[in-house]
Amino acid sequence: MWTHRHLLGIEDLAAADIEAVLARAELSYALSRRTEKKSAALRGRTVVNLFFEASTRTRTSFEIAGKRLGADVVNVSSSGSSVSKGETLLDTARNIEAMRTDVMVVRHGSSGAARFLAARLGCSVVNAGDGAHEHPTQALLDAFTIRRRKGRLDGLTVAICGDVAHSRVARSNALLLGKMGAVVRLTGPRTMLPRSARELGPTVTVMPRLEEAVEGADVVMMLRIQQERLGAAMLASTREYAKTFGLGPSMLARAKPDALVLHPGPINRGVELDPGIADGAQSGVLDQVEAGVAVRMSVLELVLEASP
Repeated sequence: MWTHRHLLGIEDLAAADIEAVLARAELSYALSRRTEKKSAALRGRTVVNLFFEASTRTRTSFEIAGKRLGADVVNVSSSGSSVSKGETLLDTARNIEAMRTDVMVVRHGSSGAARFLAARLGCSVVNAGDGAHEHPTQALLDAFTIRRRKGRLDGLTVAICGDVAHSRVARSNALLLGKMGAVVRLTGPRTMLPRSARELGPTVTVMPRLEEAVEGADVVMMLRIQQERLGAAMLASTREYAKTFGLGPSMLARAKPDALVLHPGPINRGVELDPGIADGAQSGVLDQVEAGVAVRMSVLELVLEASP
């Protein structure tokens, strides 16, 4: 049974926990495809999305997820909060909690921000992305998408390509896929690769060339260049990047014929991903977006069921 009051990172979860989220998400997915999409599961509960970084997919899907479950949902951004007046993150969160908030969904540019708040608040905290550390619900929705398209996670080969070192999505996915029995290959420019893959699990390998990472892969996950986290001289030019580490038709042909292509968004078309592939039959990009609502519905239900 799920026992976590908070969802702070994939590193905290066992394979059984991941399975619990994915199984519950199947029910949420079915609900979201009905004409009447409302449930009363969280009726009377309050969810606050506290976002200090820009977001379209994550914040919107958390909002839709809460509302489909019958919760009251409030969105708070840094520009619209008292943080812009000098208030600390903790004071802002404590004031919001004092309004009898049940779940606080936090997105912040500093690694560990969600865990910092979870240790100091009485409400449940869900990490919606913290710096370059983790983005657990993105990894869960990616796993949900892969399993629906491939039927399994165990034994698959997944290539995660691009700005791996600065990507919380890459870290969470590598941790999750390894725990679920998949083989993970990481590739990208040398300045964008982690120094070691050991901390991400025994099934994770770092490869210097896109060609070898994609060869025979079941899933190819392309990453956005994290311009906001890049240091100087880490990237010569987007044109050079696209030439060497962009996924075009000839490169995708190296993967399995039925390989699934994923991207967490937003896509820089023509840079990390060819537009024809992004919109093609092998793309699961919009499937990921749809899965995001179902998975986040699942997470909100589970953390509240585990709360005292």
